Amino acid sequence: MAEFKRVHLVVMDSVGIGEAPDAAQFDDFDVDTFGHIAKERGGLKMPNMGKLGLSNIREIQGVDKADQPLAYYTKMQEKSAGKDTMTGHWEIMGLYIDTPFRVFPEGFPDELIQRIEEKTGRKVIGNKPASGTEILDELGEEQMKTGALIVYTSADSVLQIAAHEDIIPLKELYEICEFCREITLEDPYMLGRIIARPYVGEPGAFKRTPNRHDYALKPFDRTVMSELKDADFDVIAIGKISDIYDGEGVTQAIRTTSNMDGMDKLIDTMDQDFTGLSFLNLVDFDALYGHRRDPQGYAQALEDYDARLPEVFAKMTDEDLLIITADHGNDPTYRGTDHTREYVPLLVYSPRFKNGGSELELRKTFADLGATVADNFGVKMPQYGTSFLKDLK
Repeated sequence: MAEFKRVHLVVMDSVGIGEAPDAAQFDDFDVDTFGHIAKERGGLKMPNMGKLGLSNIREIQGVDKADQPLAYYTKMQEKSAGKDTMTGHWEIMGLYIDTPFRVFPEGFPDELIQRIEEKTGRKVIGNKPASGTEILDELGEEQMKTGALIVYTSADSVLQIAAHEDIIPLKELYEICEFCREITLEDPYMLGRIIARPYVGEPGAFKRTPNRHDYALKPFDRTVMSELKDADFDVIAIGKISDIYDGEGVTQAIRTTSNMDGMDKLIDTMDQDFTGLSFLNLVDFDALYGHRRDPQGYAQALEDYDARLPEVFAKMTDEDLLIITADHGNDPTYRGTDHTREYVPLLVYSPRFKNGGSELELRKTFADLGATVADNFGVKMPQYGTSFLKDLK
């Protein structure tokens, strides 16, 4: 019998909590997503995260340290060789990635671009890191006139292809992306995802459509989610979770459009009678504010998220466990636009904890979280990670 009937796992995408010991190996120095945002803001207003024990992990300006935190608290250190979304999430569910996914901050090699052009008979334009909306403003009109493919990347391990739906039919765009997926699976590319980014509209008023399609790598081994699904537990993936795991181990996938929509969907999910895991990614922190180096926007997003937590608490019973963490850092005060190698926070709360929580040991791998979920539901433990379930009194 499971200790908790339902586990709700919330990943605050990119909300790191201070430089990891090996940050210099990733060209990151004095990085601190949470700390630097709080400093830029002149103090963060996050009373609900404060009650859980956020400033008990380490003091965050503006957030009071709790005399008796409601949650068990600590921070986690990433073991895998990377600081991207897929690496962090896969490790959370029990995997260890020793070969990092590749990123292309200068654009993709000529050889890869030539293969795409030869296969498709279409010219490639762009080929650089860019915002998905800004690249349309810059190149959308040219794409419509020439029938070219807009190829771009980001700080993640991703190749994105944008095309107007009236110029390149969806079926053709998807086939092009499938080809790109096939040729970038291994070295020298090792790309995490290929994304079709169709759009419509006229110059000055382009709009990306809901027909986006992700072609992700499948996890190279079974995750805790796979074990849960095969044991007939529910695994409800909210936001981009299903894409990150390429649907592996997912019993229900729920799309979201923003952090606030993600919180809405989580709260709706908590009204369902299910047994297993709900797993939410809140992507705006990373995509809208971290990569765009917008500490004030990031701060507002953190405060908006915090204001929704009482709705989550109100839906919880003694059979619910809430776990809040992150997958990497993305310090918006740091140079460049890349992720940052940081510790991530870990807060674990249930109304069952009548006397509140206390400090857990520092976790040396994100996989401890997956091991704890597996332990709770009595499924096969991952190869990596140590459960802290017994420490939750």
